[in-house]
Order: sequence, then C-alpha cells, then structure tokens
Amino acid sequence: MGLTKTEEFTKTQNEVAALAKALGHPARIAILQHLIKTKSCVCGDIVDELPLSQSTVSQHLSELKKAGWIKGNIEGPSVCYCIDEKSWSKAKKTLVDLLESYEGTDCC
Repeated sequence: MGLTKTEEFTKTQNEVAALAKALGHPARIAILQHLIKTKSCVCGDIVDELPLSQSTVSQHLSELKKAGWIKGNIEGPSVCYCIDEKSWSKAKKTLVDLLESYEGTDCC
C-alpha cells in the first residue's frame, strides 16, 4: 500500500477507515439519502437531485460502490443504483461497535 502503511493496522481498522472515507463528502451523503428516500433502484435521476455534473456524480457513485454502501445493475445504457442491504448491515454493525466502545471518561 505504499506510504500509507495500512497493512500495519487491523482488518477492522481498515474497514472502518474505508467506510468513513466513502462518507467523507456531502455529495455522497446526499446520494445515500436520496437512495434511502426512494426505497428503490435509481438510474438517471440522481444527477437531477444534485448540483453536480454527470461525471462528478459518477465518481461519487463509484466511491460508494467500492466501499460497499451501494450496488448497481446495468440496465440497457444506464446503471441503476440502490442501497446494498447486506453491506449496509455490516457497515452499521462495524460503525456501531466502534461508537459504542467508548464508555466515556472525565478527561480534558
């Protein structure tokens, strides 16, 4: 992995980082919110929902898909996207485990 030394960290630490990185842009949050709201596969109208070009939206969709947040199916000339329920459940558990591991302290 080069200079990032990600191999020095646990599998779980790398998974959490990948999930968080994919959520690291407001456009990706907006895409996820749109997919959640529509409760179905969405093809071309994601671009209509965002103030971004088709190519930029495609890049964000690619990052979300790579991280496992969404999945896409090719239907003719377009790709339809929806939440990847299996990966979503795993991501939810992974992030909840991290957040719930903090028991609170009286420091700083």
